[in-house]
Amino acid sequence: MTIIDTSLWVHQLRRQGDAKKRAKVEELLLAGEAAWCAPIRLELWRGVGTEKEARVLREYEQVLPEYSVGEEVWEQACELAHRCRRAGKTAPFADILIAACARHHKVEVAHDDAHFDFLMVI
Repeated sequence: MTIIDTSLWVHQLRRQGDAKKRAKVEELLLAGEAAWCAPIRLELWRGVGTEKEARVLREYEQVLPEYSVGEEVWEQACELAHRCRRAGKTAPFADILIAACARHHKVEVAHDDAHFDFLMVI
């Protein structure tokens, strides 16, 4: 399984999204490898602009596996934020939480966001 970050989902949900990024999401969806977590769903709902986008998001909610963000993930996110700070790196709150979720569940993150390049290895 692969958690698909918001940075790729937005291309999938919008007609004018980048074709290569849409293809990556489609590939994961068709292979049954696409997943997400609550912070990603929230980011996507925050950006829904049309009823069509909302409808597609509701459909995804019915079929996509969702990785939990429980107490252990929050603890890992705090530790990850601290390691980032010590390394002189910064990342948005949601990206840290998503990376901690993926690390906790031992899955990859498909993304178009440079923050994940260091969040997944730091």
